[in-house]
Amino acid sequence: MAYENITCAVKDRTALVTITREKALNALNTAVIGEIRACFEELAGRDDVGVVIFTGAGRAFIAGADIAQMQALPGSMGREHTKVGQDLMDYIENFPLPVIAAVNGFALGGGCELAMACDIRIASTKAKFGQPEVNLGIIPGFGGTQRLIRLVGKGRAKYMIMTAEMIDAQEALRIGLVEKVVEPEQLLEEAARVAGLINAKAPTAIRVAKCAINVAANVDLKSGIAYEREGFHTTFQSQDRVEGMSAFLEKREAAFQNR
Repeated sequence: MAYENITCAVKDRTALVTITREKALNALNTAVIGEIRACFEELAGRDDVGVVIFTGAGRAFIAGADIAQMQALPGSMGREHTKVGQDLMDYIENFPLPVIAAVNGFALGGGCELAMACDIRIASTKAKFGQPEVNLGIIPGFGGTQRLIRLVGKGRAKYMIMTAEMIDAQEALRIGLVEKVVEPEQLLEEAARVAGLINAKAPTAIRVAKCAINVAANVDLKSGIAYEREGFHTTFQSQDRVEGMSAFLEKREAAFQNR
């Protein structure tokens, strides 16, 4: 499918999705959100994709939502507008395949929120993160008040949201907002390397592990353990389990099925 605001390229079972609104610093408007959703839905049905890398073209990952579009909306449209973004973030967070955010520059507002919806965040040393919505008289509306606290804790989340201060990549690493920081020229290479590590593992186990970890953030320990038990049972019945354990005992590389 052809898109106006994003590109999608697949290589070595890894899809690279790039927002290409460079002049607008890849700001999210309803058209971009719709294209991202359509692209991910297409990727979910492909047998040749095991991991998705998400990034932005130019000097921004995503510099936020499209303020001009938001300003034109009547106040009564707040609930409907934010639901569009929230639905996309929920879809990415619960996408059946792992999603890696390769954060190349500004990840502000909706950009920070989209990065947080991904499973793994790798940042360039030039990356900047922030939730500046209070500067505009609003609060984060695409999941920022909820996901940020789960990643960095309540105090840091309040500080970032209430002060609207931007933080650099090293600070984001220190507080747990990202998992790795690399030089700009190494960003996509490192993201592809991590994607390759994941693609080499048992696909069923990867999908079930993602679901179990997501559940853990929203339920009590007893419920999470019960979910893990059922997930373990699912993987134990899989052909991946047979191949993985056989390969281990035979001292060879496992040859997992793609799906």
